[in-house]
Formats: sequence, structure tokens, C-alpha cells
Amino acid sequence: MVKAPTPDEEDRRRICRERKVLTAERVEHVNRIKGLLFAQGIFDYEPLRRNRRARLDELTTGDGRPLPAHLKTQIARELDRLELLLAQIKAVEAERDALLAATSAGTSGPALLLGVKGVGPEFAGVLWSEGLYRRFDNRRQVAAYAGLAPTPWQSGAVAREQGVSKAGNPRLRTTMIQLAWLWLRHQPQSALSLWFQERVARNGGRLKKPMIVALARKLLIALWKYVAAGVVIDGATTQAA
Repeated sequence: MVKAPTPDEEDRRRICRERKVLTAERVEHVNRIKGLLFAQGIFDYEPLRRNRRARLDELTTGDGRPLPAHLKTQIARELDRLELLLAQIKAVEAERDALLAATSAGTSGPALLLGVKGVGPEFAGVLWSEGLYRRFDNRRQVAAYAGLAPTPWQSGAVAREQGVSKAGNPRLRTTMIQLAWLWLRHQPQSALSLWFQERVARNGGRLKKPMIVALARKLLIALWKYVAAGVVIDGATTQAA
């Protein structure tokens, strides 16, 4: 049975969870603004650029007309909300970085995670607050907690796996799959990346999605061993290197 987090541990999770909500809202506002402008034949406006206000004043429709007044006002209000979100995301990230810095004393879990190339503050924050702060007895518990454990099936003498069980922490599972893709880019010579490439090549370049889930499971277990026992990930490089 998984031990429930303490009130303080649960509260620390809110930082990364809030950032995820805010970034999703940011995407919604950006898409809404672009959609309004696409309908006017404008395809080169980027709401996240610093000159977004000045560019809005310069826009003309695809057939050369000035931007309709009410539409321009609507987009300006969308920019107001977008800029509020950007400020809130910045504040949440500062809070996250301060929390990581407060717990990153040499050999602490967050410090070790941040030292691995390809693991930035957001990944380190989610990995630590959602799972790796816990004590696990074995790798099966780690994989099961993240919803990355294989599901065995047996009938008589026939035994096989039915894929992974998604019963676990969905935030940790999603984060690990994202990190697995980035791991291939930032740690191409690690044993895990070479294992993935060899398995995919063996199948003629197919089955990348199932294999990335397997890589995510192996990577999470490797990171757990690293922060819990100091077991270096084979072939991985650190930021300092």
C-alpha cells in the first residue's frame, strides 16, 4: 500500500501542478488570438513576442484593410489576460526554483536530478515532488507508482504481458514519457538510449511508441537508484561535464 503524502509534501506538489495549469491556459489564449487573426488572413502574428502590442497596432487584414475596431479591442483584452498568465508563470517558476535551491544541498535528490544533463528545473521539480521523494523497496514499486509497470497475463501454460498498467500517478507518468524523448536527444550515448535505438532498429524502425514507454520505465528506475543510492546512470553525462 502506498503511504499517503504528508500535508507539507502534498503542498509542495502544488507548485508544479499550478504551472502545468497556467501553461495550458497560456496555450489556449495564444490559440484563440491566432484563430481570430487567421480568420482575417493574418498568419504571422506571435502573441508571445515582446512586441505583441506594437505589432497589433500595425496589423492589416489579408486584403489590406485595417483590423476591425471591435476585433482589435477583443484581442487587446486577450493580451491583457495572456500577460497576466505570463507574470503568474514567472512567479510560480521563481517559487519552484527557490524550493529546489532550498533542498539542493550537495547530494540531495533535487540537486542530483538537476545535475543530470537534460533534466531541467521543471522536470526535477515534478520528479521529486510527485514521486522520488518517497521511499520505495524495489523497482517494481517505482514503476507501478508511476503507472509504467507491465501487466502480466497467464492462462494455463501461456504467459505474456498485456502492456503497461496506467494505474498510478498520471502526472509522473506523463512527465517520464516526455523526459524519455528528451533523454534520447540529450543523452544519445547513454546505455538507455543505445538500448532504445537497438530495439527500434531490430523492429525496422517500428514500435517507437511502445518502446518509449519502456524507456520511460527504465529511466525512472535509473533516476530512482541515482537519487536513492547514488548509482550512476550508465553512460549518462552531467551538466558539469
